[in-house]
Amino acid sequence: MKKNNERNCLECNEKLVGRKDQKFCCDYCRNSFNNKLNEDSNKAVRNINRILRKNRRILANLNPNGKNKIHLIQLAELGFNFHYFTNIYTTKKGLQYIFCYDMGYREIENKEYLLVHKQEYVS
Repeated sequence: MKKNNERNCLECNEKLVGRKDQKFCCDYCRNSFNNKLNEDSNKAVRNINRILRKNRRILANLNPNGKNKIHLIQLAELGFNFHYFTNIYTTKKGLQYIFCYDMGYREIENKEYLLVHKQEYVS
């Protein structure tokens, strides 16, 4: 039976000795507990980052010189996912560029896209 003032590690249930606000007996238990707690959200974030990195890699490979035109079909065949991007930049002229980190694109005409690298003045 547990005494009123007895505290146990949240991970391994070992008796805690020391500070009153202590929750874990060691760093291993603290890390293990938090990894289990965040496992589902970390998995979702990893999957999203994997898609974003793939999108960026595709754009970088298709645009080695900083500016290029490419057809929608070419992007789709390489597995580009248009639903995932990091930000949208709108120019003073109202043109919208969609970015995956530092690699961007915008639709220009007839399902063609202009690929660009983010410039220093684009924030």
